[in-house]
Amino acid sequence: MTATPEVAAPATGTIRNPATGAVAGRVRWTDPADVAHTAARLRTAQTEWEARGAKGRAKVLARYAVWLGEHRDEIERSLIAETGKSAVDAAQEVPLILMITSYYVRTMEKALAPEYRPASLPFLSIKKVAVHYRPRPVVGIIAPWNYPVANALMDAISALAAGCAVLLKPSERTPLTAELLLRGWLDCGAPEVLALVQGAREVSEAVIDNADFIQFTGSSATGVKVMERAARRLTPVSLELGGKDPMIVLDDADIDLAAHAAVWGAMFNAGQTCVSVERVYVLDSVYDQFVDAVVRDVEKLEIGAGAGNDVGSLIDEAQLAVTERHVADARAKGARVLTGGKRVAGPGSFYEPTVLVDVDHSMSCMTEETFGPTLPIMKVASVAEAVRLANDSPYGLSAAVFSRDIERAEAVALQLDCGGVNINDVITNLMCTTAPMGGWKTSGIGARFGGPEGLKKYCRIETVIAPRTNVGAGGHYYHNSHRAQKRMNTLMAKLALLRPRRMAK
Repeated sequence: MTATPEVAAPATGTIRNPATGAVAGRVRWTDPADVAHTAARLRTAQTEWEARGAKGRAKVLARYAVWLGEHRDEIERSLIAETGKSAVDAAQEVPLILMITSYYVRTMEKALAPEYRPASLPFLSIKKVAVHYRPRPVVGIIAPWNYPVANALMDAISALAAGCAVLLKPSERTPLTAELLLRGWLDCGAPEVLALVQGAREVSEAVIDNADFIQFTGSSATGVKVMERAARRLTPVSLELGGKDPMIVLDDADIDLAAHAAVWGAMFNAGQTCVSVERVYVLDSVYDQFVDAVVRDVEKLEIGAGAGNDVGSLIDEAQLAVTERHVADARAKGARVLTGGKRVAGPGSFYEPTVLVDVDHSMSCMTEETFGPTLPIMKVASVAEAVRLANDSPYGLSAAVFSRDIERAEAVALQLDCGGVNINDVITNLMCTTAPMGGWKTSGIGARFGGPEGLKKYCRIETVIAPRTNVGAGGHYYHNSHRAQKRMNTLMAKLALLRPRRMAK
């Protein structure tokens, strides 16, 4: 399925399951020259979509959520076929989108309602000040391959709720599930304000050149290129980029809980998660206990795609090579592998869940994003050292702190240079739709979610100033005498200075 059926795709491609090598399906690639036409169609359809109002759009989104729920099994089969995920990993994506959609259909009408602001000074109260949130016509979403449902729809749902049309470009590694998601949008009777274009760099560039807002999720290096290209047309961007998320285990932590969380946070989706646990700093007094608990948990994990397994395939050989390189570098510099440490024999891009100790910041596994099933653990002598090392990174996406003393953990959290911190948990900030989710430093700019702000980010602000009464209007126009204008300006200055003069005493 293509977004514009009358446009002939220039070529087709075969998508293979990275776990088995079997053909998952075929895709028609979009000619980059046709993206402008797709965007134009969206721009035309968007005017009616905006005119429906928030309540009307909420009904459509609710129908789409029902469709997603009814077709969950089909969607998960598609995910497993083109990503090699385990069934337990694939099962996480649709529920997340259902939760996000449920929240927005309940709150979007209030969130997008005009806001009436008070006058800044009493003499301006003759004016009614209204702030309206008007959707940007076309939002371009360039989504990554690690979560083909979640990373496409968590942003698309927000933009559609705001009244925008969405031009979605999924990863060329995982294009098939996006086709299914588009089919569902149309099958539930929704208008054609969601379109799909398929391809790699040139198609992404065309999306940037033809959209009014860009939401990009991917690597920091590519995020820079997206922002540079968008700047040519002053197109605003929101970038959710890479991470090297730290976890700190304090000496009063529940060690079993911390170990369970570290293993799940590091190995979920084979480690291919932007907010995964990528490095752990443990206070020396509980270090051995924590490491033993982690190794115990990791050795129980089952490797393989589909049902009955915990850790699925990496997306391709290139991603597996990054994991191999990081583990080899760590070993060469003195790290020890306590379990795992090599690719799985046989077909597929599988890598054993791996625990590394005796690590430090000279090693790539502690400083570069691995995006693989590895868990490097470093012993530290103090909380201050843990905080310093956690902040010693160009990334700042999220983090975790474990302690039975919640106030102590919160104090540590507020010393960490990142956009979100989970206390006694991992990754859950991604599910807290009422709070913003974004990164600091090279982990991005802007945020997704954040309650009403998650919708308003896709809007332009339009301020309408209307008179409450015509009395006093036009006191500064040219048709008045210079003497009258001087009196008006003098009065304005005196009134405006009343509060500053009182406060300055």
